[in-house]
Amino acid sequence: MNKITGFLLATLTTAMCLQPALAQEERTALVPLPSLDDFSRGNDGWSLGLGLGVEYETAYEGSDEFEFELDPAGALQWRRGDNIFFFAGEALGWRGLRNETWLLQALVGFDEGREESDSSDGRLDGLGDGDEGIEVVLEARRAFANDWRTWLVGRVVTGENGNLGLFGVGHRFGDKWDGSGHEFNLVAVFHDSEFANKDFGITAAQSLASGLAETNMSGGFRSIGANYNYRHIINRNWQIFGEALYEYYSSDVRSSPIARSNYEAEVGIGFIYVF
Repeated sequence: MNKITGFLLATLTTAMCLQPALAQEERTALVPLPSLDDFSRGNDGWSLGLGLGVEYETAYEGSDEFEFELDPAGALQWRRGDNIFFFAGEALGWRGLRNETWLLQALVGFDEGREESDSSDGRLDGLGDGDEGIEVVLEARRAFANDWRTWLVGRVVTGENGNLGLFGVGHRFGDKWDGSGHEFNLVAVFHDSEFANKDFGITAAQSLASGLAETNMSGGFRSIGANYNYRHIINRNWQIFGEALYEYYSSDVRSSPIARSNYEAEVGIGFIYVF
């Protein structure tokens, strides 16, 4: 064996040994989806990311008014293997990866409710403030393969103000396993009558006070929606994220006097510092 052949064989052997290690090192996120915060860098224990985002969005469900809003971003997390427990703003939850293709998530959050002052044009005058309440969110995503390129998603939101269900399909663009890249979801949304009336119903008392027609919503199909998520990891500490959402309401929802628009939309961008 000459020196050149020996050198090539040694280099090839070294590369073959390093490749699995590098592939494993790149897989730092529990699930490589830009929509899910994971600040663990693949390590068990505590992690923290804090940041700020700015959104341009409809003022309330069914509104034709838009406004800018600043929102905190990030979460406090504790990871143990394929499980992450997190506290993010007004939500406390858990997510876990099972059999490489199932992502399960459960959280308890707080719904602030709609305020009469949310409409700067006075279109909610006489309706009063909506009820606040605790919500429980249960979600499952089932990937078609363990590369998490395409998946099915189902989510149920239940609480003091009714129930909502979401079912759809998602796709991830990009090859990294650190949670960066692009993600797109297309979903159908359903609600029961209590949840529908929370956003679009008008009681007899509200009708007298506002001048809007009394409206009693029934449950069923609510909307078809699409959302896009983006995450770019600049370095070990800094991340940039972006998101866009569009939801087109069903004919029943559009018939409510509260629905001044046929859709809800929002776009947002922000940054997170990972400690």
